[in-house]
Amino acid sequence: MMTTIMPEAILMAAEKYSANGAHPLTAMFGRDETASGVGYVIYCYFEFPETKTMDGFKVVFNPNGSLEYNSITHIVPAAAWYEREIKDMFGLVPKGHPDLRPLVLHESFPEDFYPLRKNVQVNAKVRGDRKFKVRTAKGEGLFEVPVGPIHAGIIEPGHFRFSQAGEAMLQLDAKLFFTHRGIEKAVEGKSPYEALPIVERICGACSIANTWSFCQAVEKICGISVPRRAEIIRTLLMELERIANHVGDLGNIPAGVGFNPAISLGGRLKEKVMRLCEEIAGNRFLRGMIIPGGVAMDVDEALSERIHEVVDDVADGVEDLSIMFAEQENFQNRVQTTGIIRSQTAIDLAMVGVGARASGYAHDSRSDFDYGVYSELNFKPYTKTMGDVAARLLVRIGELSASFEMVDALLDMLSVCGETELSVELNYTEGADWGISESARGSNFHYVALDKDGRIDRLFVRSASYPNWPALTVAVQGDIIPDFPLINKSFELCYACIDR
Repeated sequence: MMTTIMPEAILMAAEKYSANGAHPLTAMFGRDETASGVGYVIYCYFEFPETKTMDGFKVVFNPNGSLEYNSITHIVPAAAWYEREIKDMFGLVPKGHPDLRPLVLHESFPEDFYPLRKNVQVNAKVRGDRKFKVRTAKGEGLFEVPVGPIHAGIIEPGHFRFSQAGEAMLQLDAKLFFTHRGIEKAVEGKSPYEALPIVERICGACSIANTWSFCQAVEKICGISVPRRAEIIRTLLMELERIANHVGDLGNIPAGVGFNPAISLGGRLKEKVMRLCEEIAGNRFLRGMIIPGGVAMDVDEALSERIHEVVDDVADGVEDLSIMFAEQENFQNRVQTTGIIRSQTAIDLAMVGVGARASGYAHDSRSDFDYGVYSELNFKPYTKTMGDVAARLLVRIGELSASFEMVDALLDMLSVCGETELSVELNYTEGADWGISESARGSNFHYVALDKDGRIDRLFVRSASYPNWPALTVAVQGDIIPDFPLINKSFELCYACIDR
């Protein structure tokens, strides 16, 4: 049960719950509860790995009173983006915030337009003329290098403004959220089943992670337990999605330096996994597999054998890639000591996934929370301490080894699981709860609130990329600009899942 506080108590609450970074801030978001007489609310969720749960507080604002509160960013640096987004979406203003430029709503949106308030219609049409100032360093001999928002490849839009002294990057300001889709507004009034096709398309690379987090939240609200066979299959699907993404990243990272043999091998291995996913689910992204209450399809003995065969083949290819990376001296010269994130920075920003674990921060929801059957797999986070591109590469290779072993163990579990039930029926009821799962990029958090008719009143999605994007601007400082593609690819952050 979350503690309810008034705005003047927010600093004390943030200090208490964060415990100087011991309890990372997982999510901070707004909700319009004026219809029930509560007001505008800010929710803050902190992770408590020692009890495998979350706790936090909610701040209540009278819509007819002051909508200002003291920014907690100086106490919890990870709150910086959340507070900017809450201001954009609800008009709640964090006093003392170091950077109150719009985050999600760009120049085309008018001032005083807060789309997640309930009085704003889904199909509202607006046009504005906001001002947005890109931050750059100033001084004699410094110059700017603008990149994007339209890029040469097929990636989505993002604008990067580098402040340079020669080739050295002194500062990077990133402007994102160019294609914000309004997903959280679009699902209002829909049933969880109606929202499911939207949720699993938030990000093409994280369909399973997003769907599992969403379904966890809905199942908690309904007070049901998922059949054991479904939990095993969900865990198996999650690890297959991780393998597909990590293997693809092993091919993408060397693209930053033109290491073509590694690029080709990584791409070929990922294609094998994607084709396996199509055999399992009928599509390459495993969509339609996880549903509220369980899973939609079984993994039979023949399919298990096929998974074994492909995963063993991919494991051999990853070993070849690992040797290729280690033996190529020029490649090692480019990745070592490049794009460093210190451990304290990872903690301050509440980073997740490979980005956190490569800096010695063992932040992994598979071990920090109790979901699926991870507790039966003797899983431990794989970490490195260097915090550079080389460390992020090695963490992916280490995690792949663990995932290959887990897939074998999960298929063995399925073979001896006598239960045949794949799902249970849900009776939707009013309530709110959260779900979390570990995608290839890190933990994906979903908060779901259902109204008295069992329809979605509020969905908040915090993708794994969201807390890691601010770290990219820190990682590049002091490195040369030709290394930016390499550093960027080593994080492999997603544009789509923050453009939600």
